[in-house]
Formats: sequence, C-alpha cells, structure tokens
Amino acid sequence: MEFQNTTEAGPAQPSTGGDDALAGIQSSLNSLQVNADTFFLIVMACLIFFMQCGFAFLEAGSVRSKNTTNILIKNVLDVCIGACAYWAVGYAFAFGPGNAFLGHRYFFFESMPPSLYSHWFFHFVFAATATTIVSGAMAERTEFGAYLIYSCFITGVVYPIVSHWAWSGEGWLAAGPGIEGVAYQDFAGSGVVHMVGGMAALMGAAIVGPRLGRFDKKGNPTTIPGHTVPFAALGGFILFFGFFAFNGGSQASISQPGDGEVVAISIVNTIISGGHAALVAMVIKKLGFNGQWSLLITINGALTGMVAICAGCNALAPWGAAIVGIVSGAVYVFWSWLVCKLKIDDPLDAVAVHLGGGLWGVFSVPLLSFETGVVFTWSQVAFTSFGWNILGAVAIMFWTGILTAVLFGLMRLFGILRVSPEIEEKGLDIAKHGEPAYPLSSYGHGWSSEANLIEVKVDGDGSTAESLNSSFVKDGCHGVLPAQVIHASLSEQESVENGVATVAEEANI
Repeated sequence: MEFQNTTEAGPAQPSTGGDDALAGIQSSLNSLQVNADTFFLIVMACLIFFMQCGFAFLEAGSVRSKNTTNILIKNVLDVCIGACAYWAVGYAFAFGPGNAFLGHRYFFFESMPPSLYSHWFFHFVFAATATTIVSGAMAERTEFGAYLIYSCFITGVVYPIVSHWAWSGEGWLAAGPGIEGVAYQDFAGSGVVHMVGGMAALMGAAIVGPRLGRFDKKGNPTTIPGHTVPFAALGGFILFFGFFAFNGGSQASISQPGDGEVVAISIVNTIISGGHAALVAMVIKKLGFNGQWSLLITINGALTGMVAICAGCNALAPWGAAIVGIVSGAVYVFWSWLVCKLKIDDPLDAVAVHLGGGLWGVFSVPLLSFETGVVFTWSQVAFTSFGWNILGAVAIMFWTGILTAVLFGLMRLFGILRVSPEIEEKGLDIAKHGEPAYPLSSYGHGWSSEANLIEVKVDGDGSTAESLNSSFVKDGCHGVLPAQVIHASLSEQESVENGVATVAEEANI
C-alpha cells in the first residue's frame, strides 16, 4: 500500500502500523500467487516432457528392430537440439517483443526477465513435441545428419514464428480481424503444435520417398510391420497421460478464480474426445477394412481425438468434446487412407494423427464452442470467428509446408536426405550408430540340452534366412535365439557358407 497526501501542499501522512501489516500480508500473498503459478507451469511442463518417452516407445515399436537405436537417438536429440535452438533464437521469435510477424528480443535470454524462465520451459517442451512428430513419418530411411538439420530448423524457426502469430500479445492471428470478440482460437495447440508437426511430416515423408518395399511395382501398398506392438501400446498410454498436462497446463496459471475449473474441463474433455475417437476408428477398421480389432488403429484413433480437442478443450462442453472425438476417429481413418493412396510412406501415421486431427480441431472450436459457436448462434461474430480460424489453419499449413519443402528439397538435391539402399536394407543401427538395439550375443542362456543340427537356408548375400523346422535355433557363439532373430540378422554370423548356415535346434526350450 502506498503513502497518500491528505492535502495538496502539506506533507505526506505516515502509514499506520496496521497499514504496514496489511501491505506485508498483501506482498506475501502476491509472492505466493506467483510461486504457485510458476510451480504449476513447471510441473505441467515436466509431465509434457515425459511425452518424449511416449513418442520414443511408440516410434520404436512401429519400426523394424534393425532401426530401433536410430529412432531412439532421434527422440533423445529432439530434447537436446530443441533446448539449444529454443534458448538461442526460438523463444525470442515466439515471445520476444517485436511485431505482428515475429519477436526480435530475448535471444540467448538477453534482457529476458527471470520471471519468464518457467514460461520458456513450458513452451520449449511444446516445440520439442512439434519436432518429434516429424521423425516418425520419416523413419527407417533418413540420414542422421539431415535429421539434425531439420530438427534445429523446426524448433528454432518454423514453430516459434507460428506460436508468435497465435499466442503472443502482438501476433496477427491473436489480434484478429478487428472485430470485437473475434480472434484465432487454439487453446493448447491443435494448429500451432500439431499442424506444424504434421505438415512438416507430410513434406518430409513425401520428399524423402517411401521405404524400400512399401509399394510394389504396380504401386499397391505392402505392409511393413513394426517389431514390437507392446512398445507401441506402452508409448500410446504414456502419450494419453501426457495429453492431460498438455491441455490442462495450457491455462498457464492456477491461482486466479476459475483457473481450476478450466484445467479440470480441459482434462475431462481430453479423455472424452480421445475415448470416442478410439472407438470410432476401431469400429470403422473392423467393419470397413480388414475385419479385425486393431490395437494400433485404436491407439492412433485416441491420439487423433486428443490432438483435435487441444484447440477447444477449455471452451467446449463435454458433449462437444464427444462430437469432436467421434469425427476425429473418422478423420484419422480417412487421412491414413489418403496418405497411403498418394503413395506417401508414413510408418506411424503421424500425418493422419497430427495434421488431420489438428486441422479438424482448429475447425471445431468456432463451430462447437459453448454458447458462442456457430451451432449456437448464427451471428456475424460466430461466422467471422470460424473464417478466422480457417485462415489461421491455411496460414500455418502454407508457412510450414513451404519452409520445410524447401529445406527437405535442398537436402535431397545435395544427396544428404536419404541413406543408401544397402544401409536401408541392412538397417541403420549398426551402419550409423554401431549399436544394435538387440545384439545377437544378448540372447539365450547356458542351460541348454543336447541340440540337433538343422540347416537354415540363406539368401545369396547372407542377409536373410529361412528356418526349415525350428522356432528356436542355436549356434556356438550366441546361445539360444528366436528363429526370427536369425532370419533378420544372420548376416552377422560367420557360419554362413555357400548359402547354408549350420545351427542347432534346441530340444527343450
């Protein structure tokens, strides 16, 4: 509380002891409020950071075993490169004072108030999420050096400028078209985060080209399954958990009246949308495609619903979230089919989940927002809001698409985007990292009974094999091995001679 003058010319009256006590209490309450908001933001950011673990498991489970180390190191470096790039330039472009297009202060934290550190950390994990999306779509055939380049570029330039448009006080999307009550609505990043990642993934997957064997000579798709469905399922569950913080934490504070309610409805809407989307995607696949209940389709359907609800999780009633989820399930199946029809190889369906789900999410907010959406009121404000969100989605797609297409195109032109066919065929783990995810020497045990020798047929270069009559095989160096491990990695053994490898069949496994 400040001192006040009782007369115009007279001296200021000193404050009483009671005033000082009240001022001290108010100061303590203000500090507590700031600390509570800071703590809330940091905790939410840490939970969102854990989504990187979810992406790692999901991507590792969706690729073949020979490329597991490669995809995991990319997830590790999403965080490392992202921290460096977002500290150097990303946050300055996103939230530094500037103009309607980008910020131009706070490079390397120069002149940035310490009170913004928690804000930086929260938006850094958002930036890392956008970049992680891309690596899955380009998995199993992209040069490691190319990954380092595009990861830095997306985290440091592409994503931050979009977030400045939508989430900074100066951005042109946030400012709206000059009509009261109209502005770009994207609470937790259906467009800003997921459409950026999804559009970059689309450009990357299209320009790098499909994996060898993904489409036959007639252009028909062939299935290349990942090596472990349990890993993918675990990754999906971790991402479900992370989305609660992703959406609920976007309120950015917890100390103001109503903050708790916004956080709660955001989390509730997230699970409602994800649940409906999972069921719809699963049923569509069962009834309209292969007639089976697919776990992976169910997981991706749920993720699409959670991506879509990001934009309006704070503004929709639960029944609106259910509608978003129902449509999201169909959106995922359609985009997955469309990407494959265009002969674009996306091992994780990242484009369908993040671009398809994000686009629908941006459209859904002005349509279904409680009491203000188009379905509630056919007013000029409602329709203008819908049009402004459409404009925002188009701007995000053009900005991200053009910049990433130029980047990937230049890397392809200079021959640094894709690995050689030989490395792609044999796997990136050993060729690029020298660290196979599943070394042959790590399999088996010493408690084996007498073994019967069998023959394993080997193709010309020793790269593949076919077991004649065994589900488990054994040799003197590596112990008891699952036959499929021998099939995938027999080229590492020294016992291959004239197209035949001598191994032993374990009698009592």
